[in-house]
Amino acid sequence: MDNILVIGAAGQIGSDLVVGLRKIYGSSNVFATDIKPAPQDIMEGGPFQILDVMDDKQLIHFIIRHKINQIYLLAAVLSGNAEKLPVQAWEINMKSLLNVLEIAKMVEDVKKVFWPSSIAVFGPTTPRLHTPQLTIMEPITVYGISKLAGERWCDYYFNKFGVDVRSIRYPGLISYKTEAGGGTTDYSVEIFYEAIRKKQYNCFLSENTALPMLYMPDAIRATIDLMEAPREKLSLNSAYNLGGFSVTPKRVYEEIRTHIPEFKIEYNPDFRQAIADSWPQSIDDSVAKKDWGCYYEYDLEKMSTEMLREIGRKLGHFDSAQ
Repeated sequence: MDNILVIGAAGQIGSDLVVGLRKIYGSSNVFATDIKPAPQDIMEGGPFQILDVMDDKQLIHFIIRHKINQIYLLAAVLSGNAEKLPVQAWEINMKSLLNVLEIAKMVEDVKKVFWPSSIAVFGPTTPRLHTPQLTIMEPITVYGISKLAGERWCDYYFNKFGVDVRSIRYPGLISYKTEAGGGTTDYSVEIFYEAIRKKQYNCFLSENTALPMLYMPDAIRATIDLMEAPREKLSLNSAYNLGGFSVTPKRVYEEIRTHIPEFKIEYNPDFRQAIADSWPQSIDDSVAKKDWGCYYEYDLEKMSTEMLREIGRKLGHFDSAQ
């Protein structure tokens, strides 16, 4: 079994990915790390260590000592927070990736690297409907600029040094396990928590803002499927489009009301509205489907039922979803 390192294990993707990887590779083979404590099941379900990806010396020592074969780099400053601290966000998002790519180049045991890109690489000049895999990319956010630059660095390290780095352009990700972390699509998580806590929600996007979304179990499976795909089947060296389903805040609200009829919503768009308006409304992910068989199990209705049920259990409200 490969030894796997997950950097950013306390985050939205990492906390679910670690669980998925441990089921496949065994608990003792998946090393979860972050700069802060992770959820209890991550810290107690296998090896966990506080580790700063920005400290390249500490990082390479950890990778060599534990004979790491695969690295999942998930640490990043997300879109909303990055706009508040643009220079720091750029530094963190870029240096963390370059540290990992340099180590993967130097350390023979490291076979594969995963690094997440995002639909934030697109911008207002990109076709917004069925956005193609190869298209105009002129992002207007620090987060998007860093992700676009990261895609190019991944492609460069593959072609120049043979580093097998793989990536997905995630749409908005929805999960009940961790709450929102400063992203533009985070309303899609907040709205479920607030529906259960307060029966009302103040949405920071307008009601008809359509964005592509993906439920976390589909995102985790797609990530692992990509990493396990034979290299020769992959036609891209940077990041694959992933689409999921497209939805608006109003549509999510209407679906939640089928479970919680008294739920109310208000729309008060903030600075994230301009970011959302620059992103695609739907994604063409045909290349991912062709190359490594990407598929989805969840639509809005199935996801909403599960989100309300699991958040209800987490918060002690057991009648939130029928």
